[in-house]
Amino acid sequence: MNPTDKVDDLLAKAGAQWRAGQPSAPEPDLDRITGAQKRRRWLVPTLAAASVAAIAAAALIVLPDGQQPVVAPPNAKTNPTPMIAEGTAPAGKPTADDLLVRNGDRVEVNGAIIAVPGQQPVYCPSRPTTMIGYAPGKEPAPKCPADVAVKLTGLDLERLSLKTIKGVGSGSAHLVGVWTDQTIKVEQQSPYRTPAEAPPLPTVPCAAPPGGWPSRPSNISTKRVQDFLDAKADQIYGPITYYPNGHSRKAPVVFSIGVAKGDLEAFRKTFEAIYDGNLCLHKVQLSRTDNERISNAVATVMQKNQNLGIWAGGGQGFDGDRIGVSMLAFTEQVKAAFAPVGLDHLDLEVAVKPLR
Repeated sequence: MNPTDKVDDLLAKAGAQWRAGQPSAPEPDLDRITGAQKRRRWLVPTLAAASVAAIAAAALIVLPDGQQPVVAPPNAKTNPTPMIAEGTAPAGKPTADDLLVRNGDRVEVNGAIIAVPGQQPVYCPSRPTTMIGYAPGKEPAPKCPADVAVKLTGLDLERLSLKTIKGVGSGSAHLVGVWTDQTIKVEQQSPYRTPAEAPPLPTVPCAAPPGGWPSRPSNISTKRVQDFLDAKADQIYGPITYYPNGHSRKAPVVFSIGVAKGDLEAFRKTFEAIYDGNLCLHKVQLSRTDNERISNAVATVMQKNQNLGIWAGGGQGFDGDRIGVSMLAFTEQVKAAFAPVGLDHLDLEVAVKPLR
């Protein structure tokens, strides 16, 4: 028997303590996952909350960076904003042109700062990374991939509370300055700003019947219904699973289907001839086929342009009308790369925000 490494013991203990402190995951919709999705060729993420769960039709693509994670700023949130768009932009969200950053523009960033001795400090955006637990004193020095690191000039490091690991300082701040070729000339710096809470998840997009949604069984996962929906992939989006009264055993479940093409009432008449259960039909812009086409195009752009600071894309929201893409900054180069995909159908999340 090989002797046990003390570091391995510490890592195992830390991992066990971390897992024990995590909240329980929401109850999965097993019938939907094992039935409706088994014919899909991509792993599909599930968005769930007390009131709603959405099963999208395409995968979220995250490009690995191979770097050690930067410690997130205090109280940082990573909850995605649900995409509830129709038209050029969701209500309250900026358009692609609103987010465009050109050289000479004033911008703001909020997040991690890394200061390597002898080098310019950099801003490093929060993004998906592999989180690894390290024993005390064994942590690696923080670093940031070159494609997302923003050099900072004029930053006053004395005003930051830096934690030093192996000679490299890291902290957090809110900065305002002028953008030029992935460098910000800092004009204002202030403490890190905790992000606002994510907006509430959408409710069922149809009015409840008189007396509310009943608790009733559904045959949504039967082969007959799934074959019908699969055959209509170029017309419909979904189904999306909603829990309007929570996840208790007798709480109602509502399945929502978006109709992108054709007459909604004609689809209802045909579908209700084979479907039993709570149903919400509503109009959407993009069908399953449209969403998969756009998601594939987003993935291709990401894979061919790994130097543009795009780290995630392809995740869809509750209505499927927009494909989420997360990036450092929406520059002219990024705009040109995504123009053939169709900017009106992208929900852009950027770390570098222009100040108009």
